[in-house]
Amino acid sequence: MLGTIVNTGTILAGSVVGSVVKKGIKEEYQHALFTAMGLAATGLGINAVVQNMPKSTFPVLFILSLAIGSLLGTMLDLEGRFQKLTAKFSSSKLGQGLSTGILLYCIGTLSILGPIQSALYGDNTYLFTNATLDFVTSMVLASTYGIGMALAAIVLFLWQGAIFLLAGFMGEFMTAELMTEISIVGGFLIASSGLSILKIKDCKTLNMLPSLLVPVVWFVVKSFG
Repeated sequence: MLGTIVNTGTILAGSVVGSVVKKGIKEEYQHALFTAMGLAATGLGINAVVQNMPKSTFPVLFILSLAIGSLLGTMLDLEGRFQKLTAKFSSSKLGQGLSTGILLYCIGTLSILGPIQSALYGDNTYLFTNATLDFVTSMVLASTYGIGMALAAIVLFLWQGAIFLLAGFMGEFMTAELMTEISIVGGFLIASSGLSILKIKDCKTLNMLPSLLVPVVWFVVKSFG
């Protein structure tokens, strides 16, 4: 799990640097960084969708995934529960920052495929690349939301660690087809997070997180067919 440890460390380091730099950044500059982060998130999400959609063998699965996952997340009120939790620790917009950071760090192609590559082949290339990107991202987010963004590093470690362990136990099931479908849904979630940051549309992205489980369930059911 060397790659995951390095990735976690870069987020912690970036959060510290960003929170320190924040003290010397004027409000208009913080707003500019905030806008840049929203555009970047939207662009990364669109790129993930464009890259993976042509590879999909189930063109409508992402639509069903987003619909079913969003309904389930809304019923569970994941967004509301998360906001209430973070409100206990901060009166700022830390909740929005953490939800955005967690999506950017965890729900990306590199963050999903990286632990699998590491577990199955001992290749940490994806994770080291992701660590570099996350270092920059964490600095920008921490400069806007503060040192509380370091909490996202814990979520990343648990997320990638879980994928690493699952890949070790379920190597044959973690097919390229499944990773493609998850990456498409993940791309939409990242893009929706960007739209929320830019205040174009409050997509309540956390309520959409269960969408990532739908492709997994579909492939499990399909394997028994």
